[in-house]
Amino acid sequence: MIKIGTCVKGEELLTALPTVISAGFEAIEVYFDAGLKDIDLKELSQKAKEIVQDSNIEFSSIGIYVNPLQNEDQRKEVEKCIDNAKYFGAKVVSTFAGAIENAPVFVSIPKFKDLFGELTKRAEANGLKIGIENAHMNGFWYRATCNIGFCPSAWELMFDSVPSDALGLTWEPSHQVEQFIDVNAQLEEWLPKIVHVHGKDGKIDKPFVSKYGAWFGQHYCDHKFPGLGDSDWVKILSVLSNKGYRGSLTIEGFHDPEFIGEREMEGQINAMNYLKKCRTQI
Repeated sequence: MIKIGTCVKGEELLTALPTVISAGFEAIEVYFDAGLKDIDLKELSQKAKEIVQDSNIEFSSIGIYVNPLQNEDQRKEVEKCIDNAKYFGAKVVSTFAGAIENAPVFVSIPKFKDLFGELTKRAEANGLKIGIENAHMNGFWYRATCNIGFCPSAWELMFDSVPSDALGLTWEPSHQVEQFIDVNAQLEEWLPKIVHVHGKDGKIDKPFVSKYGAWFGQHYCDHKFPGLGDSDWVKILSVLSNKGYRGSLTIEGFHDPEFIGEREMEGQINAMNYLKKCRTQI
């Protein structure tokens, strides 16, 4: 059974855990989107495990969303997460592929090959898989920002350059919806490389796109909690479950413009309950 969880900031993990447990989440991705900030991961894991010991929650992944291709300190933080994920019991480290910023995607591939060739060896030695999140971070094919791993054309280059079973995708439909990609067809094709799944959807403003198009920086797609976007989550869970995915689905919050501030946890709980209901329909 695919567990339904949530993503929790590492800096807030210990204070957030009681709420996460009582809400009924089943898995957690502990993530860092601004570096580790000198956090001792082993110590954090010990304190966190004391809090969750009487629950059924598992730590499914560690997320470190940085640019390891262009920043040596951030590369070391990715390595630190790979070396310390075992203390949480996590089997996946999610990260960005990095990029040579403001250059086309393909310019980064030689450096990606060298770096992730080494990182995958490190992951293999630790019994882990690395999942590249498919977020474009306001980058494009000819002008990447901190993550080249946002579309299938990039994935083909990445996985051809580093043909390791320890390298895969942390996949979510939201970033594919906003690229007008067929989410279901992509999931079927790329499932063998998906090692972790984020619960975040996208909703296209179709009247806006019909009138103005999607170029020139206009805002045409909101990131939404599952159940409020354009994706079929019964279909997603069905494909994942029936074709052998054994990881969790962790809701990625703090993006939905309807559920912000004090309504954040309301939105997350609604999404959790919705996904659990979808799970019963597969």
